[in-house]
Amino acid sequence: MVFAFRLAMLALSAPAALLNAAPGLGTRLVAAAVIATFMASYALFRDWERFGPLLLRHPTLLAADTLFGALLLVSAGPDTPLAYVSVCTPLLAGIAYGYRAAAIFASLQSLILLLVYATTADADTSLAEKLLLPGFCVITGAAGSALRNLMLRFGEATQALTTTRARLAATEAVNAERARLAREMHDSVAKTLHGVALAADGLAATATRTPLNPTLIKDQAELVAMATRQAAGESRKLLMDLRTEPKPPPPKTDVLTQLKSQTRDFTTRTGVPTTYNPTSTRTPTPHLPPEVADQLLSIAAEAMENAHRHATPTTVDVSAGVHGNLLRISVYDDGSGLPPNTSLERLRSTGHFGLVGMVERAASVGARIRMGRGDHTKGTEVLLELPLPTLRN
Repeated sequence: MVFAFRLAMLALSAPAALLNAAPGLGTRLVAAAVIATFMASYALFRDWERFGPLLLRHPTLLAADTLFGALLLVSAGPDTPLAYVSVCTPLLAGIAYGYRAAAIFASLQSLILLLVYATTADADTSLAEKLLLPGFCVITGAAGSALRNLMLRFGEATQALTTTRARLAATEAVNAERARLAREMHDSVAKTLHGVALAADGLAATATRTPLNPTLIKDQAELVAMATRQAAGESRKLLMDLRTEPKPPPPKTDVLTQLKSQTRDFTTRTGVPTTYNPTSTRTPTPHLPPEVADQLLSIAAEAMENAHRHATPTTVDVSAGVHGNLLRISVYDDGSGLPPNTSLERLRSTGHFGLVGMVERAASVGARIRMGRGDHTKGTEVLLELPLPTLRN
């Protein structure tokens, strides 16, 4: 802004300076001063990022500019707009170099103005008029120094804010990774270890009741060993996910086909009658990014597993399809339903993180999730809705 003002004042006063200059060498000197001062101001105005550091490192450049401005001021006279260019010099010195430089340049510019007034001003010019512009130089020098301090403090505050934001982002990333690991451990290793504990209890009970039945003891011991190996494999997979470098994203996933296969595997593994019902009103069904599909499939798997472990259902119904711009997945069981007054806060405080993890997974991909009876008279329905347009943003 200062250099833009200087350019305007130079453009207005250059004709007067050239007309008042002495013919011959005087005119050429004034013309050279006009060009040099104008080009320097224009370069700093257009490309401060490039030329500004040069001015900041070399105060002598501003001193040279002051001498060129003095030459123009002598030629044009103190009553032209060029006098206001002189006022800008202490302002620039204060902004660029601080209060000491502002005082030096304000004193130098004031002395130049007083000398110009002494040599060119009319006899009728009063002392107050002669001291007006030098007084402005002192004021703008102080203003430039104050602006410099203000900008430095603003820069420090901005840097502190940036550092705080970076720390908050790092903390959020760490917390998000901790939550992800907690969900993965709950949905894989923790459940498998729970199964190992149950199998081990069964083995101990069998060994106590029927110690002479080696076949049954062997079968249960093999079950414990298989479950232990599964837990070790799941733990190894989690460690590999932490150690492996990021890879290019794989192709998109047909989540409905995967959900159908997951439902069939659940029936085979648990013996709970489970049906899958496609409900799409639009074909073909969209393929989703793998990270989104994984979260949706994990939520559906957790809903079915919770029904099997806690609700004692006679059947589980899984339905999924695209309705308009929504991908809707429903997992309903006709079991005992959720306990009264169930809330996420109560589940967290009692160490039950299955439903909490489902809510976190849904939030991570921008999906909405509801858990309760829904439109049914009993049981529990987990309803998941994913707005598909958000995946294209």
